[in-house]
Amino acid sequence: MFIGELSKRTGVSTRSLRYYEQQGLLRPQRRASGYREFDEPDVAAVRRIRILLAAGLNTDLIREVLPCMADEGAILAPTCEEMAQDLEHERERMSSSIEQLQAAHAMLSSIIHAGEALTGGRAA
Repeated sequence: MFIGELSKRTGVSTRSLRYYEQQGLLRPQRRASGYREFDEPDVAAVRRIRILLAAGLNTDLIREVLPCMADEGAILAPTCEEMAQDLEHERERMSSSIEQLQAAHAMLSSIIHAGEALTGGRAA
């Protein structure tokens, strides 16, 4: 199938599909004319890519873990032990980022409230 058909079947824009190819996440065959030709497994690969992107992974990590992902209904499951460890490390990194953002949010709230107390609630 050509890129337009893959786009229709997956609901992903052709621009995104080209980006996935550029990032090494998809590897379509090329015809002599230069047209990309995708196979049925590419439909499932795009679905997996979208799930991993929604989980907050970047394309570099997706490129590493994608070959070791299996569909388990509506979710994915790692099939390689080392990939599961990589995903755990990424989750820990995300947790740390969340904690830092929550601390920054709390600090900003304190600053706003202190300013409101000084100005009687009026914008400065």
